[in-house]
Amino acid sequence: MARKTKTSSDRPTLVDVAREAGVSAITVSRTIRSPGIVSDKARRKVEEAIRRLGYTPDPAASALASRSTSTIGLLVPSLTNNVFSDVLRGVYEGVQGTRYFVQIGNYRYSALEEEGLIRNFLSQRPAGLIVSSMDQTPTGRRLLETAPCPVVQIMEIAEGAVDMSVGFDQLAAVRAGAQHLQECGYRRPGFLSARMDPRAQRRLAAFREFAEGAGMLDDRRIITTPQPSSVGMGGHLLEQLLSQAPDTDAVMCNNDDLAVGALMEALRRHIAVPGQLGICSYNDIEMARHMVPALTAVATPRREIGSRAIAMLLAEIDNPGSVTERRVDLGFEMMIRESTSRR
Repeated sequence: MARKTKTSSDRPTLVDVAREAGVSAITVSRTIRSPGIVSDKARRKVEEAIRRLGYTPDPAASALASRSTSTIGLLVPSLTNNVFSDVLRGVYEGVQGTRYFVQIGNYRYSALEEEGLIRNFLSQRPAGLIVSSMDQTPTGRRLLETAPCPVVQIMEIAEGAVDMSVGFDQLAAVRAGAQHLQECGYRRPGFLSARMDPRAQRRLAAFREFAEGAGMLDDRRIITTPQPSSVGMGGHLLEQLLSQAPDTDAVMCNNDDLAVGALMEALRRHIAVPGQLGICSYNDIEMARHMVPALTAVATPRREIGSRAIAMLLAEIDNPGSVTERRVDLGFEMMIRESTSRR
């Protein structure tokens, strides 16, 4: 009987070893390349899984992975959104004076485009990756898990990061804004949101949860659109909100563009802000602070996120395993201004 030849597709992979050992693929990779930086417990699990599966690293792939470039890949969903402009500023300030340079990929809020960019970046053997999302496709996530370089996911601190993460609690930030409106005496708040990417959907869910718990939830006051966010869209969404629920006395906006547009539409209609309508923004870009009245906002640490992400990445590149705090919460701050002050 002819003996079946084992093909490369039949051989156990690094991901198979990780699954068998109950650890991440990055831990398996580190155990093979630099076992001294892995805990004894994790190393024993990996070594046992390797023995059970008969896994042997591909020497050609290992050699290729070791020859990394000086490129740091930075994947963002937008180059025009001021939120990510601030993140980029923090990253570029942190990389200045080093031997590394940043290459940006814009996936335009498409998980499939993000997957393609991840694949493309990894083919160029980057020194590290900064990814502004936790919402990859299954294939995109596997690519990150098996990446032969450090990875930092930014903007959120949700469980399940593939390697390192830095950000803040997006849901708690929305709840803080909604609670502020309640504390100011508003009892019929609405919520405006555009684009409705996964992060926007999580923010909406946090608002709904708080409003329902406070006995203030009214679905007529939740106005969303899949279209891109803009100042003009903010005015349009407020117009739609007031046509459906004219007694709305406050609005929480998913970002500053929408909040500025809502404020301008309110002023056009001669609706007193904050007397008749309170407005709370999210992110707190410079424009929000200089509106008249100035916008109350949940201030998010975008520049600091970029700075901390690049610092973590550079430390891990130079000394694998040296970053002990791999999930960093930078918090947020309520900036209370005239748009919700009912004095």
